[in-house]
Amino acid sequence: MSAGWSWWVMSLIVLNFSVTLFLFLWGPRAKIPTLPDGTSGHVWAHGTLREGVRRLPRWWLLLSAGMFVAGFTYLVLYPGFGNHKGALGWTSHAELARDVAANDAKLDALTKRFDMYTVEQLAGDPQAQQLGRRLFEDNCAACHGRAGKGNQLVGAPDLTDHDWLYGGDGKAITTSIHDGRGGVMPPWASLGEDNVKNLAQYVLSLSGSPHDAARAAAGKPLFATCAACHGADGKGNQAIGAPNLTDHIWLHGGSVADIERTIGGGRQGHMPAWSPRLSGDQIHVLAAWVYHLSHEHDVAAQ
Repeated sequence: MSAGWSWWVMSLIVLNFSVTLFLFLWGPRAKIPTLPDGTSGHVWAHGTLREGVRRLPRWWLLLSAGMFVAGFTYLVLYPGFGNHKGALGWTSHAELARDVAANDAKLDALTKRFDMYTVEQLAGDPQAQQLGRRLFEDNCAACHGRAGKGNQLVGAPDLTDHDWLYGGDGKAITTSIHDGRGGVMPPWASLGEDNVKNLAQYVLSLSGSPHDAARAAAGKPLFATCAACHGADGKGNQAIGAPNLTDHIWLHGGSVADIERTIGGGRQGHMPAWSPRLSGDQIHVLAAWVYHLSHEHDVAAQ
């Protein structure tokens, strides 16, 4: 704080303390004109209500005096009176540093224990779950939701089911968080609008969803262009993040319009790498929480 601002703050404090002290000393001694009946003469409701005049109660005087002394003592002990650092030498920066150091000491003991377990084993640890959940809510919930249910609007997958684009074991989840993922499906509008509709019906048929059988039959030969990534049977390829089309789980929505839009316009998905932001220990615990989300019953049975 510059010297000018310091003097400004001190001036305001002195002014406020002075006014407060004056009112405190003057209030109990102030002479207020009263009528013989002890009222001030102010009436309301056609004289039904009259303003009385009473001395300030002793408890109010004692409380006010105590608060005045407490305020003065605070300014002596702690920073607040301009650039005065306070008799105790307390600073918010020092308190934060102490709290961070104490928290780091607790976390160091936990992380050393966490490192002894695999992601799958750590998923059942209550302390790891508590820390992992907090890390998830702070870093992942914006896309995947607080409960990990995903968001089809942005193509963020549901993490609570057993359908994984790049694999759902501890190693694969850790890699996804550490390095991030990027998926691209090219647009196939060049096939023509009618062929896109036929292909969408065939994709629906792969999962046993309601579909137009005639259009699905016409779209089946066209699926050869998709088989390179999704496989001839449509079961996907975790090596490149191509989703399984034979289940009822859809990354961008499973309606006819959604699938036609996906085929015609293509899709691009990007999960950022969290290694620049999170430490290896944090990613390990976070991966355990993500694993826990889709194996909650299995983990509980351990």
